[in-house]
Amino acid sequence: MKADPQDGPIPGLAKHAVDLIRKKRDGGALNEDEITFLVAGVTDGSISDAQLAAWLMASWIRGLTLDETRALTIAMRDSGAKFDPSRLGKVAVDKHSTGGVGDKTSFLIAPIAAACGLAVPMISGRALGHTGGTLDKLESIPGYRTELSLDEFEHVIARCGASIVGQTPTLVPADRVLYALRDHTGTVENAGLICASILSKKLAAGLDALVLDVKTGSGSFLRDRRQCEYLAALLVATAEAAGTRTVALLTDMDQPLGRAAGNWIEIAECVEVLRGKTSPESDDLRELSLELAGWMINLGGEASLPEIGRQMAEDALSSGGALDVFLRMVEAQGGDLSVFDDLRATHKPGATRVLEAWDSGVIAEMNTMEIGWAVQRTGAGRDRAGEPVDPHAGVEFHARRGARVQPGQPIATIYATTHDLLAEPLRRLRNAILISPEPPTFETPLVGTVFDRESAKAYFAGADKVNRVISDQ
Repeated sequence: MKADPQDGPIPGLAKHAVDLIRKKRDGGALNEDEITFLVAGVTDGSISDAQLAAWLMASWIRGLTLDETRALTIAMRDSGAKFDPSRLGKVAVDKHSTGGVGDKTSFLIAPIAAACGLAVPMISGRALGHTGGTLDKLESIPGYRTELSLDEFEHVIARCGASIVGQTPTLVPADRVLYALRDHTGTVENAGLICASILSKKLAAGLDALVLDVKTGSGSFLRDRRQCEYLAALLVATAEAAGTRTVALLTDMDQPLGRAAGNWIEIAECVEVLRGKTSPESDDLRELSLELAGWMINLGGEASLPEIGRQMAEDALSSGGALDVFLRMVEAQGGDLSVFDDLRATHKPGATRVLEAWDSGVIAEMNTMEIGWAVQRTGAGRDRAGEPVDPHAGVEFHARRGARVQPGQPIATIYATTHDLLAEPLRRLRNAILISPEPPTFETPLVGTVFDRESAKAYFAGADKVNRVISDQ
């Protein structure tokens, strides 16, 4: 009896990309060999972008099983060179966020953790969809090099305790290709693809421990809280299976984090926090950074409890130790430290417009995804991979959720590349912000559920629940 071609590849025969696309399209699950073949084709270019885009869309619609996600993560991790931090003589710990608006905690967490005795090899990415990119923000510092060889990467960490870089051409090359394709094929918001992308880079850095910040709310890639919980548990379970101690915190993204969303203005805000000069609009940024750093210090063995780690993180911040690490890291990677002498003078946007309150009341809601697209349209983000971004574009907020405002009161300042780029961000921001006579009835906690190895294992204990969540994607 002949096998139906729609059943997928016939065992023992050569694999073909079209067969894998059809198998996934029709609801099948690829096995480890098939995933390895697919990732090899991504890496050597033997599978076309059109075929990869088709497979991504099929995977987005059908979902990836736990086994597919783990196989994809490992295959992507092994698609290129890997970093070995063992020669540093310290525990290697990192943090990763699933992406948000104004999400700039890396610039605080990396130096804090390093100041507490950990090695922080942080491999980051660029703007994706409505969210900003860590590398784009760092490159707003004149001279800062985000592209280092693995030897240079190790040298900076040995000297400073932390280094934040992008993927080298040889480090996880499969993710470099798929990351860009996901952004341009509408396939970003998928738990399995997000998990494999994040963890392939992190596991390639040879981490001993990892803290994950999984965003929830209107500004997160996965809008449904059940999907966010699934992603958090999936990340922890996958990383733990690969031998890396991991926790994931569900955190609020129902409003931008801190007061700035852009590139240079986010760096400037973080430098102010590192200097101890914070504004009330930056309180949530400081608080979340301390929580995440506390977990890093705990998993890294420098504190017996995350609460003790948080106190150590606060001490590193208040003592200036974290600021010292940050400045040394910037200098070691070619950055011009003189730009920090006068943060406002360094900021040179092409055009500026203030959004004023149009009614009296309380800011009850902020559609953060819409705000993210407003920021992107100022010139701070990109429409296509490889496009330049404006380091001085973005949005600075003067009032946040829960604030009482009066007509004419400044809510936000928009910085754009040109005057022509001001209109759309202004319209999007106004549509995204709800001014209500009554305050919000419920205040979302900054940090919600925490998943560790045991709670992730318990989450996946019920097969029916897992299958239901996957099908909901």
